[in-house]
Amino acid sequence: MRKFSLEALARKHGEAAASAPAGRSSETFYGGHERVLRQTLIALSAGHSMVNHLSPAEATLLVIRGRVRMTAGGHSWEGRYSDVLIIPETEHEIEAVDDATVVLTVAMPPAQ
Repeated sequence: MRKFSLEALARKHGEAAASAPAGRSSETFYGGHERVLRQTLIALSAGHSMVNHLSPAEATLLVIRGRVRMTAGGHSWEGRYSDVLIIPETEHEIEAVDDATVVLTVAMPPAQ
């Protein structure tokens, strides 16, 4: 069994995002391309975003710090601490309204 401190990862990547030109920092802490389940912590500085991308599979976003806005298909949703946003299977954007940290969980279908 392995244990992860989301608080420690959030602190580390929040500091890295604050000094990064793109205003973000991330780390996949569980899974990866060889697993079905993948969990990635993403820190975004206020005003920065991840724009116009598609989710490769079913995915959720758990807000653990700050506030984010997800926009897709002319609709937007805000997420705050402890909110879970279901990521649409369409092109979408995630913007940090405040300095924010989220956990992206993706369930990739097995390779056929």
